Amino acid sequence: MSSNNQSSSRGKKAFLKIIMLGESGVGKTSLMNRFVSEKFTNQFKATIGADFKAKPIELEDKLVDLQIWDTAGQERFQSLGFAFYRGADACFLCYDITSEKSFDQLNTWRSEFIHHANVKDPDNFPFICIGNKVDKEYERKVPKSKAVAWCKSKSSKAVPHFETSAKDAINIESAFYEAARMALDRGQADTEVYIPDTIKLSRPTTNHNAKASCC
Repeated sequence: MSSNNQSSSRGKKAFLKIIMLGESGVGKTSLMNRFVSEKFTNQFKATIGADFKAKPIELEDKLVDLQIWDTAGQERFQSLGFAFYRGADACFLCYDITSEKSFDQLNTWRSEFIHHANVKDPDNFPFICIGNKVDKEYERKVPKSKAVAWCKSKSSKAVPHFETSAKDAINIESAFYEAARMALDRGQADTEVYIPDTIKLSRPTTNHNAKASCC
């Protein structure tokens, strides 16, 4: 009987849509692939529009289906991704710790998301700030203290900040589970996830010399 009750309590899944934003090359695709497939590759691919992968997790005795959307970072493709912001339950703002420019653009990414996703209460929306490529600490250009200060300035509760490495699988699960936890606490787990009619999948970049910029 207890097993039936347990089955019943887990019978209804929560669905959460997580959007990953940031400049091209910060490693959004690699972060998604590492979390979903536990795989990493140095081959760089430019995402056109958006791509997504799903992963079921268990969080606080609840079954949660995460749909993780990897959006275009290249300026010429960014407008294609705006349609995918709708219905997001959480948003990753990603930068590369070796690139000051990628960090400086976080304000723009956050503002555009708030506008195109029609976020009514930005102060309480589940944003997560990700500083990727800590495996390249020797090339660091963005001090952790600077990123933490930025996170504190964006919300009365401070935006959670994680320094990650898709290459070495550092802090990946912690970041995704925190995003899911925040979304569930906010009560935004919908039974349906909005998917636009047209999905633009990623394709290999024509620049064959770009290899390590996605880690």
